Amino acid sequence: MKISYRAAASAALAMSVLLACPAYSQYRDGAGYAGLYDSETVTAFKEHVGYLSAAALEGRKAGSAGEKDAAAYMYSCLKGYGVDMLSPEEGDMFGISADGADTLTSRNVAGFVQGYDPELRDRYIVVGARLDNLGTNSMTVDGQPVEQIYYGANGNASGLAMMAELAGKVATNSILFRRSVIFVAFGASSETYAGAWYFLNRSFSDSGNIDAMINLDMLGTGDRGFYAYTASNPVLNAIVSSVSAELQPVQPELVTYEIYPSDNRAFYAKEIPSVTFTTGRYPEHNTPKDTWSIIDFGMMERELEYIYNFTEALANTGLELAFGESSVPDPKPADDDVVAYYDCDQRPMFLNSPDPRQFLEKWVYQYLKYPKEAVRNGIQGRVVVDFIIDKSGNVTDVHVTRSADPLLDAEALRVISASPKWRPGRMNGEKVRTSMSVPVEFRLEKNGGFGINGRLLKK
Repeated sequence: MKISYRAAASAALAMSVLLACPAYSQYRDGAGYAGLYDSETVTAFKEHVGYLSAAALEGRKAGSAGEKDAAAYMYSCLKGYGVDMLSPEEGDMFGISADGADTLTSRNVAGFVQGYDPELRDRYIVVGARLDNLGTNSMTVDGQPVEQIYYGANGNASGLAMMAELAGKVATNSILFRRSVIFVAFGASSETYAGAWYFLNRSFSDSGNIDAMINLDMLGTGDRGFYAYTASNPVLNAIVSSVSAELQPVQPELVTYEIYPSDNRAFYAKEIPSVTFTTGRYPEHNTPKDTWSIIDFGMMERELEYIYNFTEALANTGLELAFGESSVPDPKPADDDVVAYYDCDQRPMFLNSPDPRQFLEKWVYQYLKYPKEAVRNGIQGRVVVDFIIDKSGNVTDVHVTRSADPLLDAEALRVISASPKWRPGRMNGEKVRTSMSVPVEFRLEKNGGFGINGRLLKK
């Protein structure tokens, strides 16, 4: 008789998905008191991996109920982190048929965070992670049928967990991303990367606007190594190297060989530059021993910091992202060139911070006044303002690139035009004129008050 865990756990699983990312304690042993000292990120990683590698999901085989439950979990997590969903709640479903076999139904889960740059927000960086695993295996022990479960904690619950937390960080910091970032949990990856193929060729109509792909696969054993594989793409290599040159908690080793084939293969087929981040093969790979206990969650937190910084650099790069042979241009600008903020060697600084949020929080939202006529007429929205920081640190050439309403546009222009001096940006040690773009949010509250960027200004 088949030993199955699904009947005992299905009700609990259904409820936990409805409640979004569930607690992990019921899926692991020996927690002790160590968890009391976990950071929020480590705790979240444990919750994700614990759920996705639970026995009740029976190894998440492509087309199975366990893969469906994993997809529902990823949908709930991404949406809960503020990601705008592209797929329906049940996932973007597709069928796969093989010679003489029944058609299996799998699904992708996809969402996106829109970039702020009017020239680049319709260009995309795709972040993907394999959703499915091997499922179960029937065997006989002492004459009794037993079902082995391939839990897939590292392959690839760890990659899905990494994608979920990365999506949360990108959504929180969307103001920093010029291109839009799409997050996809690919179903039926083990079936010749079917989910990735379906996304690129059937479900996502703007696949021609995808500039690059970041693949997250097997990231839970970082104590044994952390690697980046770009198929020797010179631009991706340059970005990996530039991010690694900054202070990072961990840095990947650039490798010239493909450690593990994954959904990046489908993007290569469409000639889309792709990088795979992985901690490589491990003894428990594709065995029932690939469980929660082998995961180094602390190292995953450090990997997340690097991958987030890489994603930001990739989404903001001014380099041409080409497949195959391409060259990295000389970054030194001509004297009259205006350099994009994110392309500076040393970015402009406001109050000693290179983070644009410092400018918004310490200046713009401190002095912005919601126009009374806009309040009376219920006008709200986002104004995107471009400006240049000259070599002396003055804010010049201020203009609206995305209008919400003339009243709101005028107020955003007034405050930004009155900005104190910045510390100018530099390229190759020389001061340069730097272009910036910031979104200014005006929001009315339901109780009759109003706010700016989520801050309640009047009750």
